Amino acid sequence: MIAAGRVTVNGKVVREFGTRVDPERDHVKVNGRHLKAVQPYAYLILNKPRNVISTLDDPGGRPTVKHLLPGVSVRVFPVGRLDFDSEGLMLLTNHGDLAQALLHPRYHVPKTYLIKVKGVLTDEELKSLGRGVELEDGVTSPATVKKVKKAAQNSWLEITIHEGRKHQVKRMLEAVGHPVLKLIRVRFGPLTLGDLAPGEYRYLMDREANALRDLVRAREARSARREARGYSADRDAHSHSPLASNLRARRRAS
Repeated sequence: MIAAGRVTVNGKVVREFGTRVDPERDHVKVNGRHLKAVQPYAYLILNKPRNVISTLDDPGGRPTVKHLLPGVSVRVFPVGRLDFDSEGLMLLTNHGDLAQALLHPRYHVPKTYLIKVKGVLTDEELKSLGRGVELEDGVTSPATVKKVKKAAQNSWLEITIHEGRKHQVKRMLEAVGHPVLKLIRVRFGPLTLGDLAPGEYRYLMDREANALRDLVRAREARSARREARGYSADRDAHSHSPLASNLRARRRAS
């Protein structure tokens, strides 16, 4: 390719192997087409404060998470959302396939919230949240619910869900008669908020990014096994159906 004179750097044909270029400054073309430098994947954790939109832009002019990322030169996108008045852990990345997998309902990635609710929940109400409660869009999947502390009029709970319905945690608590007063996401999959202050962000460590990728691979493999078992069960059911039995009997008779 180089020997054939099909590569140019800043408009000049390059014929020398090993020519160094700066992908940020030099314009490299092959067969007249620009080559773009491959952008490395970036993964960040942000502690979103209250009253910040969990998107990159807001037509209403309200502050967004984009304003909390000074010094981040790579364009990253939020993985999921938190309500305007909610706070806590948000993952941002430019790895689109990973983000899509983490949000896919098939993979059931756990999300844990620390919540302050109005009133003191009874043991039966806690069990109801754990089993699943009836919402307008169906019964929620089982959740893990723990009492953290209680005051005279309010309670603090830790709840882990595996779904991603809109306003799900708030609606679950409202369904049992205890509106949410404060909500903080403290865990997303293998990631934890830790002592990151509100409004601050940090890049993931290699082990954290690897844990995310490992989680997705494990969930994909489990989903594939379930689909395979479902196909096998459907095939077995079909083979034992009256129609299949009649077809086999006709073949034997003929």
